[in-house]
Amino acid sequence: MESQPVTPTVRQELRRITLIILAGAGLSLMLDSLWPVLMATALCLIFNLRQLMRLSHWVVTYEQGKPPPESQGAWGDLFDRLYHLLRREKAARDELEFLITRAETSITALRDAIVVVDRQGRIEYWNRAADRLLGFKAPHDKQQTLTNLIRDPRFAAYLKDGNFEHPLALPAPNDEHRMLEFTITRFGAGDWLVIVRDVTRLHNLEQMRKDFVGNVSHELKTPLTVLKGYLETLLDSVPAEQKRVHRALIQMNQQSLRMEALVNDLLLLARLEGTEAEHDNERQALAPMLRRLRQDALAMAPDKQQDVQLEVAPGAGLLGNGAELHSAFANLVTNAVKYTPAGGHIRIRWWEDDQGGHLSVTDDGVGIEAQHIPRLTERFYRPDSSRVTQTGGTGLGLAIVKHVLLRHDGQLDIRSTPGRGSTFTCHFPSHRLASEEAATSSPA
Repeated sequence: MESQPVTPTVRQELRRITLIILAGAGLSLMLDSLWPVLMATALCLIFNLRQLMRLSHWVVTYEQGKPPPESQGAWGDLFDRLYHLLRREKAARDELEFLITRAETSITALRDAIVVVDRQGRIEYWNRAADRLLGFKAPHDKQQTLTNLIRDPRFAAYLKDGNFEHPLALPAPNDEHRMLEFTITRFGAGDWLVIVRDVTRLHNLEQMRKDFVGNVSHELKTPLTVLKGYLETLLDSVPAEQKRVHRALIQMNQQSLRMEALVNDLLLLARLEGTEAEHDNERQALAPMLRRLRQDALAMAPDKQQDVQLEVAPGAGLLGNGAELHSAFANLVTNAVKYTPAGGHIRIRWWEDDQGGHLSVTDDGVGIEAQHIPRLTERFYRPDSSRVTQTGGTGLGLAIVKHVLLRHDGQLDIRSTPGRGSTFTCHFPSHRLASEEAATSSPA
């Protein structure tokens, strides 16, 4: 061990004790008696014992604001050093208490609920907003398991999954008319910070938007049907010699068809968003469905002479809603046909592995720049506005694909290189697979 340096005051104190004991020893030699040296030693011991008691008493009563005892030598230096050390410690403690109090006051003032949960899932702390939004009550709910107070099965599944990248929206446990958004962040050694926000207003606005789009789309369907019928009648009755009128009627009929497709897509989106996913899903045979889609792709643009290939096992199957899956896959195939030039290649492929089932639609068309890919599934979003007139699409196809996949526990992956083509892949989890055991892979 390293020897500690001896301060000047300690040297002086040691010198003083040594001199006193030596003086006692000298008197003992002169008087031929041990009493002087014993008295000198006892005097030093009593003095140091008294200083130690004064130090102990002062440390106990320091919080009352008493100054340190007056002393000299090593004891005086010790009192001064302890006094300055305790003052610094008290200042640091006061600052820390101020910061903690300020943080607690700030958290209490938040309108969002803050809940701290330990690694065992027990509640350690919550602010006042949690009382209002979640119905927590102190002190009864402290150290309670979070899932005992928020009993929604979706919340339990969210915690079990452990993927907190996206927040979870649920009705409030104490008020089903209030919608809450749960955001969970991990910190420390497995602890959770749960932030709960009231999103009732945003939820109601979103619901109003969905209702508005659904109602307007439904109301437009009838007049569009009537308009389409009269246009078809006029096209059949107007003589071909009246080229100007005939051209106008053709353009009106084309736009009415496009409006009808837009209304149908809006109604489908409204239904996908406004209804719960079906749990009693039936097995859907994928091979016949994808073969029909391949035939539709060949018939869609025969003048392009595109090469459309299909790879799927005869016994491949998927649990889900057949109409919804067909709509999603058809949108991907239709887009590939529209954006692939004449003589291009399109490949439709279904395969299965340890991660689940996958459907990919690959083309060697125009491709998409990287900055547009994250927004492709938004309604009416198009990387190039000129494509609207060229393809005649509604801009809702990929939004429909996204919602269908969400209802089937799937995900959409998009990879594209401008000028080289795109690949749209639908990933389905293993529990959605329903392939026949005797299935063998064979390209169509």
